Amino acid sequence: MQQLDPTVITHNLQPIAAGLATTLGTWAAGVAIGLVLGFLIAVLQLFCGRNVRAALRVYIELFRGTPFLVQLFLLYYGGPSIGLTLEPMTAGVLGLGLYGSAYFAEAFRSGFQSVPPGHLEAAACLGLSRWQAVLRIQAPQMLQLIVPALTNLIIVLSKETAVLSIVTVPELTFVLTGIGSATFAFVETLLVLCFCYLALVELTSRVGMWAEARLMRFIA
Repeated sequence: MQQLDPTVITHNLQPIAAGLATTLGTWAAGVAIGLVLGFLIAVLQLFCGRNVRAALRVYIELFRGTPFLVQLFLLYYGGPSIGLTLEPMTAGVLGLGLYGSAYFAEAFRSGFQSVPPGHLEAAACLGLSRWQAVLRIQAPQMLQLIVPALTNLIIVLSKETAVLSIVTVPELTFVLTGIGSATFAFVETLLVLCFCYLALVELTSRVGMWAEARLMRFIA
């Protein structure tokens, strides 16, 4: 029986750390793009007319209804056919952001719609504009309601970073797969990959619970 060889990992700590840093960077950037774009889409669905809402619905269903891998292939390999040539890192971050924005938009939309209409009527009676009511009344209550959903979506995006290795983004999966192919130590490298993602998911989950508790205290 073949023994596990931890020296494969210890001798490659520098590239593994670099791959982890790339994973964290692309994940954070993709989440930021997805959150901002998703929030804007949700707000536009509240304010804009039927045609704009229909176009946004097509966007959401398109990105939610197709695999992220296919979207990434089209963006990176299909982009040059329409004059859009992207570096692997840029394509990865943009792909994560666009993919995540469709899910974030639905979470924000459901959160906005969960705020009781009476709160908005009270804001109007106080002389607040529609935008002021959204920012001061709806948004804080909405965030409290959807923090668990947002946390789950952010966790999903963290695991989708592994797909970026397909377009040669030097993230953690790409680096550890390369080490495994060179040394035939596939078990060791895959165990490290699993441990890193488990730690990342656990940390994100705890931060989400902390944020939810803080928001509940702030609103209360």
